[in-house]
Amino acid sequence: MNAPAATERRELLTGVLLAGAGAIAFSCKAIIVKLAYRYGVDAVTTIMYRMLFALPLFLTLSWWAGRNQPAPSAQDWRTLFGLGFCGYYLASYLDFAGLQYISANLERLILYLNPTIVLLAGKLLFKTAVSRSQWLALGLSYIGVLVVFGHDVRSGPDIALGTMLVFGSAVSYALYLVYSSQIVRRLGAMRVTGLGTTIACFLCIAQFFILKPPSAMIVAPEVLWLSVLNAVLCTFVPVLITMMALERIGAGITAQIGMIGPMSTIILSILVLGEPFNAWIAVGTGLVVAGVWLLARARMRQHS
Repeated sequence: MNAPAATERRELLTGVLLAGAGAIAFSCKAIIVKLAYRYGVDAVTTIMYRMLFALPLFLTLSWWAGRNQPAPSAQDWRTLFGLGFCGYYLASYLDFAGLQYISANLERLILYLNPTIVLLAGKLLFKTAVSRSQWLALGLSYIGVLVVFGHDVRSGPDIALGTMLVFGSAVSYALYLVYSSQIVRRLGAMRVTGLGTTIACFLCIAQFFILKPPSAMIVAPEVLWLSVLNAVLCTFVPVLITMMALERIGAGITAQIGMIGPMSTIILSILVLGEPFNAWIAVGTGLVVAGVWLLARARMRQHS
């Protein structure tokens, strides 16, 4: 085997492993948040501690990605603030709030609708054409979520509230993806992610002190350790290694490997949280994953 071919195979394998690890690490977020809620904290406190511990990491990323680069313009900062507010602050808060009411499984399936929401946003905002296969993918994904929701909603009305909050999170992050492309091309994905998330960290910390007294910072030690784990393992690390995977194997393969996310959430929710697994969850997950896979395949064909 010649050296270039060996190097190419090694890069491919490394990219696949990084993409898989990023998907699994990001999926752990819901598990850790649900564990923290067992110690009597709410969404405002949980997200504050997550972002407090993540702040130094994203400040460092912002500095590293911006070395020897011109400073962002005033317009860039306005755009970054909007993206940080929509894509990281609002999306994170709605997600954490929704997890107070619904299972980790349903939360992950709703967030997994993100590519379909991006497609619909492009259709509504920019009149982007949607093919028949893409409409089929959309239909399968949403039917899958409705299957799980229809089963879980019998547990009480709070399921509907939690579902709406998490779906709002998915919409908020989809809008971030739709509107971030131009500034990402100008400043780079790492820099935009670092600066946008840093802004969101400050917003989440400020929200806590606006809504709660300083004494509310006193929480169980377990909440602090879970928040550190959430900030590092489920926030910073997935961002970093997913970007590294994108450089090696491209967006299409990275997105397809990311489909292991819902599967890993199901396994972890059963093993760690003791959440039930039934035929409704199996069918719903299968439909959502099938829909997102069809959508990813259609996009790859468009760019091939």
